Amino acid sequence: MSNLKELFQEADWKTEKHVPVIDAPDKAKKGVIIKITVFVGKEIAHPNKTEHHIRWIEVYFHPQGEKFPYQVARAEFNAHGESAQGPDTSTVYTHPETTASFKTDKPGNIYASSYCNIHGLWQSSKALSVE
Repeated sequence: MSNLKELFQEADWKTEKHVPVIDAPDKAKKGVIIKITVFVGKEIAHPNKTEHHIRWIEVYFHPQGEKFPYQVARAEFNAHGESAQGPDTSTVYTHPETTASFKTDKPGNIYASSYCNIHGLWQSSKALSVE
């Protein structure tokens, strides 16, 4: 039996369309709200069709020196062109992107994960310093 962490895949978002890209500042001021955006398909667009799509994105922040991360956001994407008439017959397609805001007094790491219905779990991270 494998561990869940072994099922997450990582790659460079510039060459792999499934990697969640974290758009966040490198530095933040203590107690000041920062805005982050996470999306899939920055350089290479990810298909968003009934048969192949990103289902969700989760965002976590793990403050330095603390045992566990905090879940900052979770976004689900549920419209992929399906309708009562069949696959890809709707005009409604969600885009796998979410924005969240939070504040912290500690530096740490922002983690993002995403799930593709065909290619599984993907993750990325970004360090955040606090001054």
